[in-house]
Amino acid sequence: METNVCQTVEVSSPSFQAGEEIPQKFTCDGEDINPALEIGDLPDNTLSLVLIVSDPDAPSGNWTHWLMWNIPPLHTIEEDSAPGTVGTNDFGNTQYGGPCPPIGTHRYFFRVYALDTTLTLKEGSRVEDVYQQMENHIVGAGQLMGVYSH
Repeated sequence: METNVCQTVEVSSPSFQAGEEIPQKFTCDGEDINPALEIGDLPDNTLSLVLIVSDPDAPSGNWTHWLMWNIPPLHTIEEDSAPGTVGTNDFGNTQYGGPCPPIGTHRYFFRVYALDTTLTLKEGSRVEDVYQQMENHIVGAGQLMGVYSH
């Protein structure tokens, strides 16, 4: 799915460090709002960003917690904000759904993709549709992984 020229994009958060526990505030045990994300240098030809937050450790397989596209090429996604078009997550709604593992410790990946286009998808579209339209348009990508158990 990656293109031949795919620059690494740094993704971090002022709320937690890579590989560390995501604060309760950003989970189903807290306020269930998205943490702020900091996005590093983007490729010059970036027209939009895609953000996909998922849990590969979910019992049913890779669980999508948050899906957003057509985000302007910005360097900060503020806490409790949605600066793009929001898709339907695996909870069945169009908002951020924070970490809420049924048992054990799960990993949560905040993946950012820089695209050389914007997507022509309606709000509420599913992650499969986003992946399909992103194909051959990814010019940069990066991720931040945090963990949570409750």
